[in-house]
Order: sequence, then C-alpha cells, then structure tokens
Amino acid sequence: MQRISTGLRLPPLLFFFLLFFRPLTSGDLEEVDNVPVEVIVDSSPCSTTCGLGLKTQTLCLMKDGERAMEEGGRSGNGAEVSEACRVRKVKCQESWQCGLRTMTVTSGQRVEIDCLGEVMQAMGRFSWRVLWRYARGIISSDDSLFDRWEAPQLDRVILDPVREEDAGTYRCDVQDAVFRRVKRVYWGIRVLPAGVLNLDYDWKPAKPDRVAPA
Repeated sequence: MQRISTGLRLPPLLFFFLLFFRPLTSGDLEEVDNVPVEVIVDSSPCSTTCGLGLKTQTLCLMKDGERAMEEGGRSGNGAEVSEACRVRKVKCQESWQCGLRTMTVTSGQRVEIDCLGEVMQAMGRFSWRVLWRYARGIISSDDSLFDRWEAPQLDRVILDPVREEDAGTYRCDVQDAVFRRVKRVYWGIRVLPAGVLNLDYDWKPAKPDRVAPA
C-alpha cells in the first residue's frame, strides 16, 4: 500500500502537473481520497542537543484523504485520523556545535574521547569523515590555535596511558558523505602528575572576618 506522510507524496509527474499546470478538480479529489494519507500526530524531542540524533514519530492514516488534499495534509487541521498508526525513528539535528567540554585526569590513566557517539556509529561508522585538531597545553576554543592531529582510530582519540604533555584541547569535526559539517566538539584535558589530588572544583573566596567596631 502506498502511503503519503505529512502531506502529499504522489507520483512526481502527477504531483507537479496538479501543482503547476491546472487547478484541482472534483475528479482529482475523488482519486486522492482513495490514496492513503498519513499525518504526524506525535513527535519526541531530538535525542541530542548537538550533532545528529534520533527522534520518534507516530504517524496515523487520515480518514478523509480529500480534506488532506485541500488543506495540504497538515496535522491538526481538524481531519479525523484512523486507528491505523505506526511509529518510526528519523534523524534530527538541532545544532552542529557541541561546545567545549573539560576533564581533569591523572598521569597514567586511560583517556578515551569518542567523536561520533552512539547514534552516528549505529548509522554506520564509515558514513562519516572525521577530522581532528589539537591545541597543545591550553584549554581554548580559539580555532587559530589548533594544528592538525592524526588519530589512528579516526572516530576517537585514545591516550593510554595519558601523559602530562598530552594536556590541551582536542577538536573534532564530523562531515557526512557530501562533506557537510554535522558536528564539532572541543575536549579540554588537564593532566595532573601522579599522586596529586584532583583540583577540578569550584573555588569560592572565603568571606573576610568581621571586625568589631572600635
């Protein structure tokens, strides 16, 4: 069964003929009324706030195909939907910029930075082009400070064991098959000498002692 989701998905030649060459007639509407039309009745938020994610949509068949044709198949237009519904997952993206993330580790530990994430790996690791850059010894998102960095794993950087000279900021860019940028994230890594306590805490100045009036 051919379905039309969130609007019209007629055969391309018929759709463009109806749209550009002549107005719809009652005969056209009668024919369209027999074509299953789906509308999105519910949609979840995107699973990620940056980069590619997934969201879940619920689509239901409309009972009145003619009304869907007249009003463009928009959901929420008062047309009735049937109980024939299905759920699908679709890709989504709110922003390609993921900002700066920082971590403090001790020399000798294992550090792994994953650039793609679970969603992109599920879509196929080799569907993406991953580029790394590195700013040695500083925590910054100033792109002029970064040099190219070759990561053997391509989709991740593994420092095992991490050394003090590995400290700095690692930048990851992900492009899709048509070289469109879909994600950029910075990881700032502080490396403390072995045996030093983690100093990654919020510091607040102590309140001065109150001096009694003379």
